[in-house]
Amino acid sequence: MKFDWPIQVYYEDTDAGGVVYHSQYLNFMERARTEFLRSLGLMQTTLRDDLDILFVVRDIQIRFKKPAKFDDVLNVNTQLIKVGRSLLEFEQNIYRGDLHLIAAKVDVVCIGANSFRPVSIPDQMIRLLTI
Repeated sequence: MKFDWPIQVYYEDTDAGGVVYHSQYLNFMERARTEFLRSLGLMQTTLRDDLDILFVVRDIQIRFKKPAKFDDVLNVNTQLIKVGRSLLEFEQNIYRGDLHLIAAKVDVVCIGANSFRPVSIPDQMIRLLTI
């Protein structure tokens, strides 16, 4: 399952030289994962309020290949590559046109909104994620 999300680089995303701060890429990828879920009708507030679950990042592996700069239009490609009992494994890549800037693998765990302990991903969500 693949999803693309465009990102415009703003001045606030960059250092004095106009290069994107390394930490901003994490924000870009987080937004893309949120929009991926939203595109499936899965609102994070609904997951929390109605299903009592949250998704938290457990692990990120990231490779910085090329820098993005102020005013660049980027594409964050998000691909769900594995669905486990309580784990979602994503590959995320950031491009400027055809130029591959960032490669990342992100593991996200489903936890209870109050317990903060791993819980199973609800069946109705599994069905949407494995279409």
